[in-house]
Order: sequence, then structure tokens, then C-alpha cells
Amino acid sequence: MKKLNKAYWEDKYRSDNLGWDIGHISPPLKDYIDQLQDKHIKILVPGAGNGHEVRYLFQQGFDTVYVVDIAKKPLTYIKEQLPDFPDERLIETDFFSFKETNFDLILEQTFFCALHPTLRDAYTDKMTHLLKKGGKLVGLFFNFPLTQAGPPFGGRKADYKTRFQNHFKIKLLEEAYNSIKPRAGSELFFIFEK
Repeated sequence: MKKLNKAYWEDKYRSDNLGWDIGHISPPLKDYIDQLQDKHIKILVPGAGNGHEVRYLFQQGFDTVYVVDIAKKPLTYIKEQLPDFPDERLIETDFFSFKETNFDLILEQTFFCALHPTLRDAYTDKMTHLLKKGGKLVGLFFNFPLTQAGPPFGGRKADYKTRFQNHFKIKLLEEAYNSIKPRAGSELFFIFEK
């Protein structure tokens, strides 16, 4: 098993081996963000990579956005792109060590699938802990058979439903209708409410 630790992810960014990065905000997340009215909700983007979702949120006026990444380089890149983004909300740490809580919204984009499958229960527990009551976990999961070779590691709709239904009200878990072409049919858009 590969060690998906800080050194692994720093090397990915250093070598520009970013196969998950589509170069812009994912259309399903953009469409979801465009429906949000309250620009003051507290939002977390874990494992944000080059921060396309973060940049879009910030440009749309969302003023309480936090970013957590285990690697320094993506946080530096986000700051270069958004010089006015608050430094104290660009947090370099392991997601499972992150302490801030009471989030209204957590946006999931290629983070869950980048974690080794042995961490999926810990992910579910941590998301439950980070969100306030009524808070939402929203994003995209890959919809292909779970593999031991990754990242990305896959998963299926029934598996996600089983994993999350005891912690969240599953408001939506369906194939994304507006995925980018290379991912069409292989992404599930979801809205889970604590």
C-alpha cells in the first residue's frame, strides 16, 4: 500500500502530477454554489488542490471560507491567485487533525476518493464532527468499482448510501447530469445533511 502522506502529496504537486485537476471549477459544484443565497455561511473545502472551488466562492463574495490541505504548495498557489484571501483560513494540516468546527457547508471534490479506503469510516466521523446540526456535506463521489490501486479509489452508490445514512439525511445521491465529458457517467452528485 502506498503511503498517502504529506510527502506523497507534496511530490504530486512538485512534479505537477495532478490528474484530478480539471483546470476550473467542476460544473456540478458551480451550479450548486450559484444557488446559495447567504454569502456569510461558514464553508470548508478539504484537500482543495489548486482551489478552483475556493477561488469561485471567494469571487462570488463568500466571506467565511476555510481551506485545509496536507500539502503546502496548493495553499501557496491559492494565496497567489487570491492575495486577499485570509492567511488564517489557509490551513496546512492533516484533515483528521483539523480542529475548527460548526461549518454550514463542506464541499467535497476529489478528496474522499484520494483517501485510502481504510480511512472512510474516519472520514464520515470527521465530517459529522465538523458540521453543525443542519449543515451539509455536498459534492461529487466517483462512481466506479472500489479498487486497491489509487488514488483515486472508487466506490458505488449503494456503498456510499450505506456508509453515510446513519450520520446524515441523504437529500440527494444521483449521477451528475452536468459532469465534464471525461467524467460523464462516473460521478455522483450528493447533498447530505447532518
